[in-house]
Amino acid sequence: MMDLYVTLKLAHIIGACVLFGTGLAIAFFMWKANRTADPAIIAATARIVVVADALFTATAAIAQPLTGAALAHIAAISLLTPWIKWSLVLYLVIGACWLPVVWIQIKLCNLAIEARDTGKLLSSEYHRFFRVWFMLGWPAFVGVILIFVLMITKPSL
Repeated sequence: MMDLYVTLKLAHIIGACVLFGTGLAIAFFMWKANRTADPAIIAATARIVVVADALFTATAAIAQPLTGAALAHIAAISLLTPWIKWSLVLYLVIGACWLPVVWIQIKLCNLAIEARDTGKLLSSEYHRFFRVWFMLGWPAFVGVILIFVLMITKPSL
């Protein structure tokens, strides 16, 4: 039987995989849908992406700091340990990128639905929001990878 530390570590690793994997999949599907320039495809994809973010990304985003803090407590490691502190800073940066992305995804979905229903091309507003969405994804992905590096190497910094 697994002890609490191993169970929490497993949950923490699964959460990290869900965050990274769901984020990567969402980015890929939204990017591919956008490339079609078809409002119906974009609307359908964006609707699914918003649900996936709510079910998977949000759940994992809540679980990560909870399991991480519990692991640090059990292992008697201070949250002020440099690699943990920098992981938390990066986590906040990632969250600052992700929160507007969720709102933008909803906006992109609504703009695509509007274009689909009126038979018009995607608006310049849609394209502007998509560029912002795309740009916010990069620091978030780099941040997650940097957190992985910190968690694996645990440098003294």
